[in-house]
Amino acid sequence: MNLPLVDNQHFRNQDYTSIILSKAEYSNCTFTNCNFENSDISNNSFLECEFIECNLSNTNVAHTIFNDVAFNNCKLVGVLFQNCDDFLLNFGFTNCILNLSSFYQLKINRTTFTDCKMHQVDFTGAEIKNAAFNNIDLKGAVFEETNLENTDFSTAFNFSIHPSTNKIKNAIFSKDNCFGLLNAFKIKIK
Repeated sequence: MNLPLVDNQHFRNQDYTSIILSKAEYSNCTFTNCNFENSDISNNSFLECEFIECNLSNTNVAHTIFNDVAFNNCKLVGVLFQNCDDFLLNFGFTNCILNLSSFYQLKINRTTFTDCKMHQVDFTGAEIKNAAFNNIDLKGAVFEETNLENTDFSTAFNFSIHPSTNKIKNAIFSKDNCFGLLNAFKIKIK
């Protein structure tokens, strides 16, 4: 399906809960303070775009392309990223709330999460190699059969990662947060 091209546009203060974002290939566009909550942005392409201070909670992203997309100061609660198009998938998150979102079985290598709150996020079966969780609150996040090789968790906190059910070779942890690797063993450390 050929989508119309929307290039170098700046969308500001738009409410996509009452109007629908036009199906298009958005290239080098910026969305600032837009509300997409419970809306449908499926089957769109976002190439080299930035979302700033947007609410994308519970947004339908089925078959959506995110290639070199930055989310800054956004609320993305309950977003099922595993439904987006995984071809050339590349995004980053800074100072975002991603609680209850899901990256189930998604390949998101080299993704950087910085200063985000990610409570109860599902990473089951995901491949997250060479990524970075910089100052991330991972309370209740699910890591099962997740490939976390070479990923930096040195400043992450509130996580529980079972070393025998996940691939953590060469992952980086700090001496202050390595207890998150021991939770599964039900041991006490004094």
